Amino acid sequence: MKGTGTAATLSAKPAAERSDATIGRGRSVLVIEDDDGMREAIESLLGAAGFETVAYASAEALLAGQAIEDATCVISDLKLPAMSGLELLAALRARGAQAPVILITAHDAPSVREDAARCGVAAFLAKPFQGTALLDAIERVARPAG
Repeated sequence: MKGTGTAATLSAKPAAERSDATIGRGRSVLVIEDDDGMREAIESLLGAAGFETVAYASAEALLAGQAIEDATCVISDLKLPAMSGLELLAALRARGAQAPVILITAHDAPSVREDAARCGVAAFLAKPFQGTALLDAIERVARPAG
């Protein structure tokens, strides 16, 4: 999927036209995606929805420096250069981080979804996906309990 112009798949209605235009206001989302175009498209989409984003090209870069305690959620690709999205989730939990993780992948299969669910992934999106699907997933997993 690398270099295939994935940014166009993340189009969504402009924030002013969405009923949830302020869903991201004051909330931070961490994005881990090794494909530059996809990472930039996700950042742009989330920025338009009012989210503060911090993006990384690898799981190791996130783990090396970012305190994630205040993150609304983490969006991670499954297939990353060294550590996978599922391995990242395990590392985050081992550090006590409880932010929900949304897994995105171009490698969708029932066994992958089962592994993701077993590991505690909060939401799973197969690439390509619509921007509205990602925003809906964030809102669903980040909604306070109660």
